[in-house]
Amino acid sequence: MAALPDHIHSYEPRLGHGLPHDPFNAIVGPRPIGWVATHDEAGRLNLAPYSFFNAFNYTPPIVGFSSIGYKDSVRNAERTRLFTWNLATRPLAEAMNATCAAVPPEVSEFELAGLTPRASTLISVPHVAESPVNFECKVTQIVRLQTVDATPVDTWLVLGEVVAVHIDKSLLVGGVYDTAAARPILRGGGPADYFEITPEALFKMRRPK
Repeated sequence: MAALPDHIHSYEPRLGHGLPHDPFNAIVGPRPIGWVATHDEAGRLNLAPYSFFNAFNYTPPIVGFSSIGYKDSVRNAERTRLFTWNLATRPLAEAMNATCAAVPPEVSEFELAGLTPRASTLISVPHVAESPVNFECKVTQIVRLQTVDATPVDTWLVLGEVVAVHIDKSLLVGGVYDTAAARPILRGGGPADYFEITPEALFKMRRPK
């Protein structure tokens, strides 16, 4: 194996990074926030943010979130095959953060954070009324992650097909969704870093023909 220059900090994750804080989350970021609502078989609501979230397909639209640990969101999604995703924005940042609290399943994070569960149109799981964009999702796959030697990891990837989309009309400018106008927040690295998308961050590039 080649030796790298001295100005490169290199490490093998299995041996530790040797830094004050793991840089992985800061490098792969900022990341969209999976603000996911579910309910259990008794209809008890759960709302939690996941920093490992993204979109994975256009047609049909598929999104997914990854949970470190088999948490309520995964359990509920596995049993009901349903969840909603809600856009976390700068005005909702404190409320979103409040839903991180580790509380028993019988405690609704909607109530804890002072948020309104609004009935969805196609599924039984409600979405966050205060959020300007919501997806109604039906679970397509739940995958337990594993290492390169096939050892199971205590992390679960939940994928869902988006069956309904709700957008505040103020974010549609000439019929085009204005990403920055929603003021979405994204998770950075470290124990507390977040970023906000603003119009000043925008630049455009066309794909080569």
